[in-house]
Amino acid sequence: MLPTLNVTGSMLLVERISTRTGKLRPGDVVIFRSPEAPRKIVCKRLIGLEGDQITYVVDPQSGDRCETIVVPKGHVWVEGDYIYNTKDSRNFGALPYGLLEGRAFWTLLPRKDFGPLTPKPE
Repeated sequence: MLPTLNVTGSMLLVERISTRTGKLRPGDVVIFRSPEAPRKIVCKRLIGLEGDQITYVVDPQSGDRCETIVVPKGHVWVEGDYIYNTKDSRNFGALPYGLLEGRAFWTLLPRKDFGPLTPKPE
């Protein structure tokens, strides 16, 4: 099951060591400052690290045109699990590594989702 987080208030446990030591891997759920509104904290799934080649659907609501990019040095690629209604790297481009705040690893609330966040299955 994917960790679809509740818009009205999922509560997560987040650790900051992984972002400082570079121990992140694709599939992790990360917390970061929005590049468009720096006071806002956003939660998305890490798709690629610097040097990774990413193929993504440019506008999933109006077609299936794909583009391929190589994530630049010092950046990561993040995407939301719900492809049709999310603002992510497809909108604002590769995310600078410095905006990463931490890696979410456990859901506390709502109670029905209590447990570990697992990487997205391939």
